[in-house]
Amino acid sequence: MSVKLRPVMKFVRFAIGRKTRYGVLSGQTIQVIDGSPFRRFMPVDEYHKLSEVKLLAPCLPSKIVAIGLNYRKHAEESGMPIPDVPLIFLKPSTSVIGPEDNIIYPAMSSRVDYEGEFGVVIGKKARYVTPQEALDYVLGYTCLNDVSARDLQGLDGQWTRAKGFDTFAPFGPCIETELDPGNAPVETYLNGELKQQGNTNDLIHSVRDVISFASHVMTLLPGDVIATGTPSGVGPMSVGDTVEIRIEPIGTLRNYIVSPA
Repeated sequence: MSVKLRPVMKFVRFAIGRKTRYGVLSGQTIQVIDGSPFRRFMPVDEYHKLSEVKLLAPCLPSKIVAIGLNYRKHAEESGMPIPDVPLIFLKPSTSVIGPEDNIIYPAMSSRVDYEGEFGVVIGKKARYVTPQEALDYVLGYTCLNDVSARDLQGLDGQWTRAKGFDTFAPFGPCIETELDPGNAPVETYLNGELKQQGNTNDLIHSVRDVISFASHVMTLLPGDVIATGTPSGVGPMSVGDTVEIRIEPIGTLRNYIVSPA
C-alpha cells in the first residue's frame, strides 16, 4: 500500500528566553511559525540558530499510548508470548521530557532499562479509524525512549509504575512529517555503543494497525503519541550514562541518566 506524500517538514518546539515557540527546522536554522502544527499556522520572518535555543519535547501529549512486545525478537528475549492483538499501556503526560534532558533514576528501582522506539504523533482527533485511513490522522514521526524500571515491572505484574515515572518518556528532537513508517530504522546507543538495531518493517502489528486498534479503545487527540514497540537488545542504564535513540531522517534523541537530587 502506498504512503500518501505530504510537504516535508521537521516541526520543533523550543524555548528562547522566556518564550516557547513552534518552528520548522531546516539544517541548523529554525523558522518560527505563528500558530501550531496541529492547527493552522503561518511561517513568519523570524529565524533562530539551533545552537541558540533549547529544544523541548516537540509537543505536549495528553497521553502516550505504548505498544508492548511488538517485535518478535523482543518478545522472545522477554520470555513472553507474542500478542495476538496489540498490547497497549499508557505513559502519563508527566513522564515527558525533551532532547538533552535528564532521565532521573528513581530511588525505588535497581534496574532501569532503555527501550528505543519509533513514535507516531497524532495530528487530528481519531476515533474508530480503519487501518487504511490511519495515516491520514498522523502529523508525523519522532524518536522515543520507553524508559522502564524493569525490576518493578516484574514485581507489579502490570506496567504503570515501572513505565510511568517522571522523565520516563523522552521524545524528539522533532516531528518529521514525511517518511515511510513501514521501513524506518531504529537504533539505540548507550555511551556511544550500539545496543539496539531494528526496523519498523519487523513490527508484528504495523503502524497502521496500532493506530486503528488504539482508536477503537480510546479517542486519540492532536499531539498524542503512539510508541510502537522496541526491538530486541533492551538493557540497563546507570547513573552517568548517555543514551541516544537514532532514527533517520528524524535525527537523534539524546538524554542523560542522573540520580534523584
